[in-house]
Amino acid sequence: MRAQFVLKEIGIGLRRNLTMTIAVVVSVALSLTLFGAGLLVSSQANSMKDYWYDRVEVSIFLCNKSDPKKDGCANGEVTNVDRDAIKADLDKMPEVKTIYYESKQDAFKHFKEQNKDSALGDTLTPDQLPESFRVKLHDPTKFEIISSAFSNRSGVHDVQDQKSLLKPFFDLLRSAQYAAYGIMAFMLVVAVLLIVNTARVSAFSRRRETGIMRLVGASNFYIQGPFILESAVAGLAGALVASGLLTLGYYFGIKKGLADAIELLSQQLIGFDSVVAVFPWLFILGVGMSAIASFFTLRKYLKV
Repeated sequence: MRAQFVLKEIGIGLRRNLTMTIAVVVSVALSLTLFGAGLLVSSQANSMKDYWYDRVEVSIFLCNKSDPKKDGCANGEVTNVDRDAIKADLDKMPEVKTIYYESKQDAFKHFKEQNKDSALGDTLTPDQLPESFRVKLHDPTKFEIISSAFSNRSGVHDVQDQKSLLKPFFDLLRSAQYAAYGIMAFMLVVAVLLIVNTARVSAFSRRRETGIMRLVGASNFYIQGPFILESAVAGLAGALVASGLLTLGYYFGIKKGLADAIELLSQQLIGFDSVVAVFPWLFILGVGMSAIASFFTLRKYLKV
């Protein structure tokens, strides 16, 4: 098949159905943008999980003299023997990575730092705050092992997992990811329907030329090639637009938005390399989806 003929036919087809071609490009671009956004949200969620879960600690709060005398605090304030036994058992556990002991004075100092602008700090004394062991695990998901080993133990008031505080946030990220995928799936269906309809219209408008080519013995590939390439070009244009939209979204939404507005997030946000890694999938899906949809449509509508 001569390249000049193919390019000429592609140009004719795109001009004849310019409005529908633009609709296909827009639909493909929107669906691929949402697809890419879903991938980036997933990548961002994994990045933030790795960042925060690596800093998650299990807090074992020891009994204070003001705690109700029940469960692990039935004998009152934690004794030196209980404290040493808890520390010794933590040292023996293979799941434990590091252990930090926070005394009442340390807890009071941290509380004052965190509430320096509040009058609440003036109403407390070090004796009112509990001692604790802050435990970092090799695998933060193994919290239940620590909880079952130390909950209701003599001298232990409570065992808390900081990971549970992050769960609502990651649930929100997961919901946003699923929402993006759902809208993306809907838009892909719309794009496929537009591609099919555009291929049908293009085939109908050139049915005379197609009939002549069929009568002189042209092969199916020779006849279908320009139509399929038209759809592929529209899909390629949609992928290019989607790549541009994702780039703009990253720059203004993440780099200039979240990173500059919340300095704490700057170390957790994905880089532009994650956006670039999505681009090949956009082009594969955009061109492949358009070409395949057009191919199966033309099998029926190019019969003479």
